Amino acid sequence: METVYIDKHVTLVQECRQGNRKAQFEIYKLYAKAMYNVALRIVNFDDEAEDVLQEAFLDAFTRIESFRGETTFGLWLKQIVINKSINYLRKRKVEFVSMEAVDVAEPLDAMEEEDLEWRVEEVRTAIAALPDRYRVVLTLYLFEGYDHEEIAHILKISESTSRTQYMRAKLKLNGLLVKRGV
Repeated sequence: METVYIDKHVTLVQECRQGNRKAQFEIYKLYAKAMYNVALRIVNFDDEAEDVLQEAFLDAFTRIESFRGETTFGLWLKQIVINKSINYLRKRKVEFVSMEAVDVAEPLDAMEEEDLEWRVEEVRTAIAALPDRYRVVLTLYLFEGYDHEEIAHILKISESTSRTQYMRAKLKLNGLLVKRGV
């Protein structure tokens, strides 16, 4: 049985296809904040996240004819935002290198995640402090819901590299939070 996606904004999308600027503005208002947050979690800088957001909407409205409605418009737009964000990282010359060749020491004092009481602002700050390659994999996996196979495809890395970077991101994040007393 095939999954059917019902997009509650289908009328607005149709109006956007016809070049209706008011409909485009309504779509922008509906999705801008969420898409900005997706971009910010990946690129880690406000100015770049704003640039990604603007480019993603411009791209979406330019290519709206290619939106086939197989998913919701929001999911389609989110994929554009993620791809644009990753391209921004690549422009910064971030390398998603294979981690099999890198030797990593085991944490001296591993703490169980469930034993930690997280404070949202401190966690956000600690995630922002992660190296790009760790933060991106962690964000795509935990916040955006991608699995390691999808992350590997998006970032053009192996699935095992995605898993390794995710594991190391968690370890590094844990170390940062312990250091901050969280």
